[in-house]
Amino acid sequence: MTPVREHHHADVSGGWLRAATFGAMDGLVTNIALIAGVGGGGVDRHTLVLTGVAGLVAGAISMGIGEYTSVRTQNEQVAAELAKELRELTQNPEGEADEQVGRWVARGLPESLARQVADILKEHPDQALRVHAQEELGVVPDELPSPWTAAGSSFVCFAVGALIPLLTYLLGFDSLVLALSVGGAGLFVAGALVARFTARGWWLGGLRQLVLGALAAAATYGVGVLIGVGAS
Repeated sequence: MTPVREHHHADVSGGWLRAATFGAMDGLVTNIALIAGVGGGGVDRHTLVLTGVAGLVAGAISMGIGEYTSVRTQNEQVAAELAKELRELTQNPEGEADEQVGRWVARGLPESLARQVADILKEHPDQALRVHAQEELGVVPDELPSPWTAAGSSFVCFAVGALIPLLTYLLGFDSLVLALSVGGAGLFVAGALVARFTARGWWLGGLRQLVLGALAAAATYGVGVLIGVGAS
């Protein structure tokens, strides 16, 4: 008998990985663009660091609150839909069973087998709710993402990402080119790491994030130069 091999899948439920990815990328791009814009305006090192740190703190808090609110709202919406589905299963079990049989038959399952499974599920309301939730809502009721986990992941990863382009200034260097180069390296590494969770090549993922970050930095640098010249 051939032994059964267990395999594991990455987190694709929209929990910590999505929040961490968005947080890190937003932190990097936001502060790279912010530093490029302020640096293009010709401000001194102290003002640039103050701006970058303020952007880090404000952005991390905003990302954390945004993720918490988003995931919490999504979970509340799912809970309302699950309650509605439970009422339908309780009040009209035959109709819900027929609906499920039709769905399985449309996918190629023999009607007799589909009917047998649906009849068994009628005797187990909890499992019936789970199956209907997966089939109709595309969610697993007991595997919903945690809003606190999403908020924490987003907050921490945004702060880490936003800190990278500030490192050279915090270490005493006074070069905008060096700071942006370090930030660009951070973008490439972050993109390459994220690509490890997908089928995309690591170099392609890193290059994509680097190009997007460079475009954002170029845009804000241009604005900074224009405003700096106009205000001088």
